[in-house]
Amino acid sequence: MRTIQFFDTSLRDGEQTPGVSFNTHEKVQMARQLEAWGIDTIEAGFPVASPGDFEAVAAIARACQRMTVAGLARCKNKDIDAAYEALKEAKHPQIHVFLATSPVHREAKLKMTQAEVLASIRDHVTYAKQKFDLVQFSPEDATRTEADFLLQAVQTAIDAGATIINIPDTVGYSNPKEYGAIFKYLIENIHSEVPITFSSHCHDDLGMATANALAAIENGANRVEGTVNGIGERAGNTALEEVAVALRIRQDYYQATSQIDLAKTKQTSDLIARLSGIPVPKNKAVIGGNAFAHEAGIHQDGMLKNPATYEIITPQLVGVEKTSLPLGKLSGRHAFSDRLATLGYEFDQDLINVLFKKFKVLADQKKVVMDQDLQALVADKLHRASDDYHLASLQVQYVSNGFQAAVVAVTDQTGEHQTASAIGAGSVQAIYNALDQAFGQHPTLNSYEIEAITSGEDAQAEVRVSLQDPTTGKQTNGVGVAFDVLQASAKAYVNASSRLK
Repeated sequence: MRTIQFFDTSLRDGEQTPGVSFNTHEKVQMARQLEAWGIDTIEAGFPVASPGDFEAVAAIARACQRMTVAGLARCKNKDIDAAYEALKEAKHPQIHVFLATSPVHREAKLKMTQAEVLASIRDHVTYAKQKFDLVQFSPEDATRTEADFLLQAVQTAIDAGATIINIPDTVGYSNPKEYGAIFKYLIENIHSEVPITFSSHCHDDLGMATANALAAIENGANRVEGTVNGIGERAGNTALEEVAVALRIRQDYYQATSQIDLAKTKQTSDLIARLSGIPVPKNKAVIGGNAFAHEAGIHQDGMLKNPATYEIITPQLVGVEKTSLPLGKLSGRHAFSDRLATLGYEFDQDLINVLFKKFKVLADQKKVVMDQDLQALVADKLHRASDDYHLASLQVQYVSNGFQAAVVAVTDQTGEHQTASAIGAGSVQAIYNALDQAFGQHPTLNSYEIEAITSGEDAQAEVRVSLQDPTTGKQTNGVGVAFDVLQASAKAYVNASSRLK
């Protein structure tokens, strides 16, 4: 039985989701969770893209003990050099070099001939091999590339030293039959004296990313690339949790396994969802809120008689638990830190002390603090760690049958306050009008979503907003968690507005 390698690009391709931006603390926390989940290789980022990306890749390289840490690079020496410097301290470094090969990319974007593309692949993969033992090459937009030229590009990369070949369906154009055939054709026709790892990388524009990835495995691929929850630009990427569970449930068909610890799947999904600000749809396969819910009478009858009648995946397989931890205001620091560890978090003592104080404040407002509350508390702290502005105070005046008024104060990292007041047709509108004045900007509110983290009248509120700068078109997402709905709404708006500055 083959073992399929899992390559996670949530921190690189996933961060290309409009409005998503992870800070270094968040990326390290996610990397540790992905390593615990069983990911073989993590694409930590694009080191040459920005100082922040370089810093995050270097931090992840230091933090990871088992999994390979990869950095992305174009076919440019400066990109390769940046990846080398960022990954110096990685125990298992890898570079991922890419260049577009399809006609539309060659002609419209690169302005290069086929011969020039092949020469660039040869030169830059050769250069990368001088710095890295593990070199991966991706012919971008492979599925819209002429088959004979794709083979030439792949063979050129292998001859130059690449031992990992990734075949990206960059725009989600392919279907399982076509995509599987590409792998079969390449594997049968390439020549190499060393083993070559073939990898899939699919986007979900036509809703076939997971199916295409599984088709690649059927046709000889032994690595799959994707993201947790399928996050990514446009319609997203292959959802790795779906592939991992499919290999387990249909092991009879695929005759393949992986190193993924499925029991940590829900925990991993929750962390990525909260830090990205992108909630998991209720009907999402494997980890959605309704994945293990049965409402129809016939289904309920079958489940009571034998769960196998309507459930091919048990909740426990992917780490969905029906019990909650009864933490309250009398709980001590030890119980609190132990529960954080159980949930997969690793923090130094200083950060635990900060989180414990926030937990105590919350515990005074709630009878029982559940796992979801703790996850939200941690995510809220990490999500705000690199923000330049924070909500200092909020005052709202409500008048029935009239305009509502709000006074807000935001503080920057130097401690300087900006205070503003405004009115609105509703309390949230008044708060947002006042915050716009405080920030001196007037973004478009694309979406406002509110969700109770747990059930009951003492539930915390989690608010998500999406803002867009009408001038530049830049989008940001913001998340706010608080016991009070208006406080959560204000925190989410400040979080998003801070990232528009």
